[in-house]
Amino acid sequence: MTDSTLPPLPNDSDAPAAVGGEPRVRRRDRHGRGMRGPVAPPQVPLSASRAELFGDLVRDSVERLERRWPQLADVEFMVGDVPGPPGGAEAGWNDEAVPLGGLAEAGDGRPARIVVFRRPVEIRTKTRDEKAMLVHEIVVEQVAELLGLSPETVDPRYGQD
Repeated sequence: MTDSTLPPLPNDSDAPAAVGGEPRVRRRDRHGRGMRGPVAPPQVPLSASRAELFGDLVRDSVERLERRWPQLADVEFMVGDVPGPPGGAEAGWNDEAVPLGGLAEAGDGRPARIVVFRRPVEIRTKTRDEKAMLVHEIVVEQVAELLGLSPETVDPRYGQD
């Protein structure tokens, strides 16, 4: 048997050579511990962003009110980062009075919308409990304006600690 009957060797010229001329094997994991995973599992609050946690506060407040006011099921509740510029779509505020929430009446085939602005609320609160209370007050005030009622009628506990 001659050497010409053996299959040709693979071309290793494309692989980077290590010291000694042998191809180097690339590994993503130098220490053998596997790929890094998330710091915390998804169900732990640590992995939720501030915007997601704020959205949860708004949702909790809306659910409390929907039990008493079923007509709120037709209203869209939204979270915005910041209100628009003064004189724009969110007119009616200046440097001293930044709106914490807003209301857009229903029209043109779209439902009424209530928006709670996240950043102004976060700036005014220090703890999660303070934030939850302020968010609930904002939602109650906007719902009261939408329904043409006083905030105390919408939620009897409005304004209480």
